[in-house]
Amino acid sequence: MSRWRLSTDSTLGKAVDGIVTSPKAAVGAVVAILLVVVAIFGPWIAPQNPYDLGAIDFFDARLPPMSPTMNGSIYLLGTDGQGRDMLSAMIYGLRTSIAVGLLAGIVALVVGTALGLVAAYIGGRVDALVMRLVDLMLGLPAILVALMLLALLGQGVWKVILALVLVQWAQFARAVRAAALVERNKEYVEAAVSLGLSRPRILFGHMLPNCLPPIIVVGTLQVASAISAEATLSFLGIGLPITEPSLGLLIANGYKVLLSGQYWISVYPGLLLLLLVFSINVVGDRLREVFNPRFLGR
Repeated sequence: MSRWRLSTDSTLGKAVDGIVTSPKAAVGAVVAILLVVVAIFGPWIAPQNPYDLGAIDFFDARLPPMSPTMNGSIYLLGTDGQGRDMLSAMIYGLRTSIAVGLLAGIVALVVGTALGLVAAYIGGRVDALVMRLVDLMLGLPAILVALMLLALLGQGVWKVILALVLVQWAQFARAVRAAALVERNKEYVEAAVSLGLSRPRILFGHMLPNCLPPIIVVGTLQVASAISAEATLSFLGIGLPITEPSLGLLIANGYKVLLSGQYWISVYPGLLLLLLVFSINVVGDRLREVFNPRFLGR
């Protein structure tokens, strides 16, 4: 337990210190945190429930930003083709995008980390089998694989998460295996084996805490990748259903009228998606520099 606590505190402390000492990463972290807070408290922040049919007036469809309403309020970012307040729709879409990205990233992290640790520790045929699967997954275009899976599974939040997990776990497995191979030959692992500790305890109680740096870096970047992939799938009409729209689906809703002057329907959700993904990637790049100094200055 003490080994886990000390290792975790040291790793997380180094990550936080690295972010705080970089103005760019600090701003990215603040923006990402603010967006997550907005997503969590979305129903209390949004001026309107965009999916409550009783609160939507079809005659307010495609109003430009700052348009007044019949009751005296203002649509700050305009309305879409169904008369929904764009600001409210974007807040609710942000909730869905972040939730899908985080869940897909967490599940992929668990699966990939477990397989990477087992492959590195056992070695032999198990290692060869896992790494051939990793090579196969990394050699295929992620979006194409996800499209094929969703074409078979159909639309749905959990189906999108499953598709994203299947195309992302290999990144975690490769990174964790590389770190675990280094840890496997250290003295504390030999001491744990000589004490007769069980294999799961050695893997997850001793080796895993020392493999946290690459897990944190890959996890941060893969969450941003999952959000982008989900938006792409929803934009193509094969991701989330219209009853649970994300930012990608909001962009798709206004794509056909983008060049007719009604830019706000697609542009504003697109800018929000860009801000979210960019802020997470900035933090992820800084963490990669912190834990791997060879990337500094590139």
